[in-house]
Amino acid sequence: MASPSTRIDDGRDVDSDNSGPMREKLSVLIVDDELLVRKVHERLVSKLEVAKQVQTQTATNGKEALDLHLSGSSFDIILVDLQMPIMDGTEELRAMGVESMIVGVTSVDAGADKEAFMEAGLDECLAKPLTADKIKSLVETLEKNK
Repeated sequence: MASPSTRIDDGRDVDSDNSGPMREKLSVLIVDDELLVRKVHERLVSKLEVAKQVQTQTATNGKEALDLHLSGSSFDIILVDLQMPIMDGTEELRAMGVESMIVGVTSVDAGADKEAFMEAGLDECLAKPLTADKIKSLVETLEKNK
């Protein structure tokens, strides 16, 4: 079952490197069938100083991600594992008109699989493990494309 969590910063108006104003809010959906990976990614995202308010929600597969969107939830970034037993949901989310940045996360060098996922609607594909720098880069890209 999907689970939400919220972290609210201490009110500072600039990010950690003082390069400019922070976003007011960042919402991230983490989709992975492995509990440990979901927890690590959730903690990593919530610790970043990229927004005054960071909300994370998790789902164990693409079907749960679809159900969240069908129930009215929306996210700035969706981090989705590309090797899941049920479905990743990327193509279905795009077909529904979801405009979130969808980022595939994989632990294998997928090659042709990566290309197929990109064609299905991924905005980006990153290798595990995710790092603070990788996620900050995603947020920067999101800001540029606003």
